[in-house]
Amino acid sequence: MRRALLAGVMACATFCAGAAAPVIEVHSIAQDFATFWDATQAMPPAERVAAFKQQVASRFPAFYGIERYQGRRTQAQQDERIARALANFGPQRQAYLAKVASFNAQLPRHSASFVATFPDFRPTIDTWFVHSLGEMDGGTREFNGHAYLIFGADVMAQLHGNGDESAFFHHELFHTYQDAVSPACDNQGMWQPLWREGLATYVSKVMNPNATDSEMLLDFPKGSLALTKAHLQASWDNLEPVLDNPDDKYFGPLFTTGKDDSGLAQRRGYYLGYLVAQEIGATRDLPTLAKLSCADARALVIDAVHKLQKQTAAAH
Repeated sequence: MRRALLAGVMACATFCAGAAAPVIEVHSIAQDFATFWDATQAMPPAERVAAFKQQVASRFPAFYGIERYQGRRTQAQQDERIARALANFGPQRQAYLAKVASFNAQLPRHSASFVATFPDFRPTIDTWFVHSLGEMDGGTREFNGHAYLIFGADVMAQLHGNGDESAFFHHELFHTYQDAVSPACDNQGMWQPLWREGLATYVSKVMNPNATDSEMLLDFPKGSLALTKAHLQASWDNLEPVLDNPDDKYFGPLFTTGKDDSGLAQRRGYYLGYLVAQEIGATRDLPTLAKLSCADARALVIDAVHKLQKQTAAAH
């Protein structure tokens, strides 16, 4: 199997100003997963995992290896994860292959429309298209000090199906853009991921006004958005004290499917952050928001949280 640069990603697309959209070169090994799966169905599970690590994972060891977990995951646990992905792939195979086939056209089209809003966008980040072993539909990761934009065909097929993915692509492209045009912030507390994820969600909505909550992944896991709205005051009150607290135990329930003992919704930080970015964006355009300094962003986020917290209390 070979590593391919997606030819479709190099297709010339234009935006409203008439200039060519920047080329995003993608290291694609998503098809390699399906090809490997097809060829190894009769192989015993342990041998199959070993062969996968040699034939597929070796093409992107920074992603598939355990070094990036810094001791939080053992090789045995990673092998189990690989085995589970292989064992569960059959029912998803058709949808997965459809997603792989459509990606060639999707990314250049959405990058072209992204440049129409952010003309100074220059895609310099290392971009990969993979089977993510259930980790992600898309997002940025840093391995050994090197940044990557990674799209996971498996989770894209699971979460997005055949729906409109414009908001999803714009969300992920915005992350790379903001990283390039705004100064890096130290680990200063939950205000920072609130701003980062909330702003990317807000940008995706402004660029795609008809995007649904589902397409923006605001209702993942299913029912979480309704739960957040039903307990909005408690969600603000739970968030406000940790805005400057960098402890990872607060990050999980706010921005992943991690749970805490609050009884509040998982991933509620995306919707709360969206409301914060919407408030701040009422008087600023998108490029200005993207380029805010850490100090300015923090001050605006904290002010917006306090304002929205009071408004929610007054409404009840």
